[in-house]
Amino acid sequence: MTMMNKPVGIIGTGSFLPDNVVTNFDLEKMVDTNDQWIRERTGIEERRIAPEGMNTSYMATEAAKKALQMAKVNAEDIDMIIFATLTPDMIIPSAACILQANLGAKKAAAYDLQAACSGFVYGLITAASYISSGIYKKVLVVGAEILSRRVNWNDRGTCILFGDGAGAAVVSEVPEGYGIKGIDMGADGTGGPALCIPAGGTAVVANDQRIEEGLTFIHMDGSEVYKFAVKTMGRTVLKSLERAGMELNELDYFIPHQANIRIIDSAAKRLHLPMEKVFVNLHKYGNTSAASVAIALDEANREGHFKRGDNIAFAGFGAGLTWASLVLKWY
Repeated sequence: MTMMNKPVGIIGTGSFLPDNVVTNFDLEKMVDTNDQWIRERTGIEERRIAPEGMNTSYMATEAAKKALQMAKVNAEDIDMIIFATLTPDMIIPSAACILQANLGAKKAAAYDLQAACSGFVYGLITAASYISSGIYKKVLVVGAEILSRRVNWNDRGTCILFGDGAGAAVVSEVPEGYGIKGIDMGADGTGGPALCIPAGGTAVVANDQRIEEGLTFIHMDGSEVYKFAVKTMGRTVLKSLERAGMELNELDYFIPHQANIRIIDSAAKRLHLPMEKVFVNLHKYGNTSAASVAIALDEANREGHFKRGDNIAFAGFGAGLTWASLVLKWY
């Protein structure tokens, strides 16, 4: 069983991380926290921070180049670019259009997708729909964030969690029997206030006073987001498996959003997966939002964790509140 008219899968992946590492011990010097507290509650040990002058589009470009190279696809062959981010270089033009210009992907349609930490999985599902319907042949999906410029470094509840990075995937038709088998995505807008940036849109315009008040930074109700994530992560994968006509014991590998090790552990237990079948790089990079699943996918791929025919699940959850998952047979 497949949810696609044509079999659609991933033929190339790439990622980029800034060189600058900020450890938990570095944060101890900045806010009232400590390494043990952060590791025990989140699983994070360090994160990457983009230097001044490096923008989200630059990181995305580097990740995309690697994905195109692996896929053996030229930028001119890309029909569409879907760029998942909540930290674009600027409001307009879109980060996707900047990326299109950087790559020289002259014939590609391009737009940004904002579903926060679910964004890359949303993007994969959207890309697959275009290809399955026959509208496009090759779509570049990117997730990239510079969250270090959207956190209040005096707020120990959020600054410990986030990092910067980018990941990319080339989505294309694949041979029959492979590719995406089941999908699920959704949203609960009533939970929006639990994770938001209050100022910077049209409702609350950013000005000096609102910047001083910290309203242009991420605000999070940690307990509410945690409860939502624990409930949602495993459930959405089960839905994708159901739509794929697959049983739990057919799942070979799981690439979850890298937000909190306790959330990942909970989802793995619900899916009856041993942790050796769950890819975790949270300890190295923290939560990179829309880039999270994309970076994990590329690392797992390049480290040789997948073999042809493996059934792999991806899942993300985030601000909105949103969630998304898919199950594919690796090609």
